[in-house]
Amino acid sequence: MTDGGPGGFDLGRLLAERGAERYELHARHLNHQLPRMLHTIGFDKVYERAEGAYFWDAEGNDYLDMLAGFGVMGIGRHHPVVRKALHDVLDARLADLTRFDCQPLPGLLAEKLLGHSPHLDRVFFGNSGTEAVETALKFARYATGKPRVLYCDHAFHGLTTGSLSVNGERGFRDGFAPLLPDTPIALGDLDALRRELKRGDVAALVVEPIQGKGVHAAPPGFLYEAQELLHRHKALLIADEVQTGLGRTGDFYAYQHEDGVEPDLVCVAKALSGGYVPVGATLGKDWIFRKVYSSMDRVLVHSASFGSNAQAMAAGLAVLSVMEDEEIVAGARRTGDLLRERLTALVDRYELLYEVRGRGLMIGIEFGRPSSLKLRSRWTMLQAARKGLFAQMVVVPLLQKHRILTQVSGDHLEVIKLIPPLIIGEAEVDRFVTAFTEVMDDAHSGGGLMWDFGRTLVKQAVANR
Repeated sequence: MTDGGPGGFDLGRLLAERGAERYELHARHLNHQLPRMLHTIGFDKVYERAEGAYFWDAEGNDYLDMLAGFGVMGIGRHHPVVRKALHDVLDARLADLTRFDCQPLPGLLAEKLLGHSPHLDRVFFGNSGTEAVETALKFARYATGKPRVLYCDHAFHGLTTGSLSVNGERGFRDGFAPLLPDTPIALGDLDALRRELKRGDVAALVVEPIQGKGVHAAPPGFLYEAQELLHRHKALLIADEVQTGLGRTGDFYAYQHEDGVEPDLVCVAKALSGGYVPVGATLGKDWIFRKVYSSMDRVLVHSASFGSNAQAMAAGLAVLSVMEDEEIVAGARRTGDLLRERLTALVDRYELLYEVRGRGLMIGIEFGRPSSLKLRSRWTMLQAARKGLFAQMVVVPLLQKHRILTQVSGDHLEVIKLIPPLIIGEAEVDRFVTAFTEVMDDAHSGGGLMWDFGRTLVKQAVANR
């Protein structure tokens, strides 16, 4: 054991000595396009610390996080309850991952999760959202004895090969064929679902109750009607709640917004981690698990080397405790309603602002073609170079001028997605709406740095063709 002195590993010293090399190290050893992209759009910041819904740079400037690590930081960064739970579990020196015993923490976390889905019975713990989806795909195929899974256009279910097969975004799929023989339908298209089910080979439909790309909700009644059709054809409904689950949409799960919807399998991850230890979970009905694990010979037919590890389970238990104690779900619904109402009130004010939609603290802001000639010509210039550039033009000044981190909701989309930590309140809503209003005022003035940056983006887009 080392005390971190001379010759030992000292994390603080390593970061002090090499931390300034962060962008060079990524460019040299990791995905070289990431630092290139960050430099291009001016997102190459150096954040020194984070807490709750904020980052701070070396000069002490605060940055409001409206991205939450793509939804991972549901209860904010470095929540003291989760930190304490992780310290406690490390100090306990548990006999973890022996593989031939049953530790209490996985059972306790499964029990707490299932308490929010009383129609479900069992849980498989993996390490990520895509792994949760992979598990659901395998279980659905095995339990039904059918090979094909339906998914929705523009869906995002992960990037490993199985989940990529039900990913509805072509940009992620290109170049990775052949994938599994799964079939897309339009979100909300019950007629297409009926046609595919009549072929008799469909194991399941996997669906995000609200799609992350573009923030499009399933039409009212679709999930329930789809569930009824699927069950009539002995197929399953899989709800991908990796991003929408754990309070994000103002309900514990987004599917709970619609009465009578009881998915056969539910995938969760992201916020369950507390932002510390990767974890994914697939919840399902007892009969599905009993089919997959049908005998002692099949006890390890589906497993994960780091699944159910003590640190992840402790983080998950702490997150659920915080959600209950701090009434996170109700807070997300209340704050989300306020933010959406404040933004919706701006739609009639700005011709470049097309629509505000979403539920809870998952909000999409869509921009559209303006009516005035001067703005329309500039909009057309951006669209000709690459769709999605105007949304990027909004994201950049929000960070550069107002120190607010947001994201464009998908490639070639004129949509900004807001998925902040669920702990934000009225002060953060005021800060965002004030900044967004100023950015939109600048965009509609027809000049200034915003459109200068737009020309830079156009040149970059043309150069990348």
